[in-house]
Amino acid sequence: MPIVMFCFSSSITPGPNNIMLMTSGLNFGIRRTIPHLLGINIGFPLMVAAIGLGLGHIFVSYPSTHLAVKIAGAVYLLFLAWKIANSASPKLANEHKRPLTFIQAALFQWLNPKAWVIAVGAIATFTTVENYNSRLLIIIGGYLTIGGLSMLLWLLLGASLQNVISNQRRIQCFNKAMGLVLALSVIPMLLVEFNNGV
Repeated sequence: MPIVMFCFSSSITPGPNNIMLMTSGLNFGIRRTIPHLLGINIGFPLMVAAIGLGLGHIFVSYPSTHLAVKIAGAVYLLFLAWKIANSASPKLANEHKRPLTFIQAALFQWLNPKAWVIAVGAIATFTTVENYNSRLLIIIGGYLTIGGLSMLLWLLLGASLQNVISNQRRIQCFNKAMGLVLALSVIPMLLVEFNNGV
């Protein structure tokens, strides 16, 4: 039960993945955003599995590698925030732009600071030496199911806003606000690095 609660609370709260899904739902609709959602839903549990099966030891042995991933993630998040903030209206977006693909969304997990914190935190908190593999499988299963349902809610919320925010100017304002929120999500990660460095 604690693992289920952790999976739910970490999946349902706002973060880069959920903000991007909601924005994509508004701009592209549910059907076109499904590959993006599936990329996150498969990519994050695969990341948890990779960390759980030994990748985390590389970052402990070589902390500079972990810092490099965090910096790359922060830069990429800021780039995505800029793209979201400057998105065209849905009509133009449907003609000239597209949501993230399955592969792009899956690979994004490796640059997502929140994903790293959640993955490492879940493994450190909910596994024990005695039943490590079975607990790791429960965590992975939790994110496949509970995480997928939580992200689907964010996608549905974004798509439902199409009926509420029908004015192109309002949609552009929404996109700018979501871009700003995504950019601001980088700040906690930078603060943690600054505090660790002091």
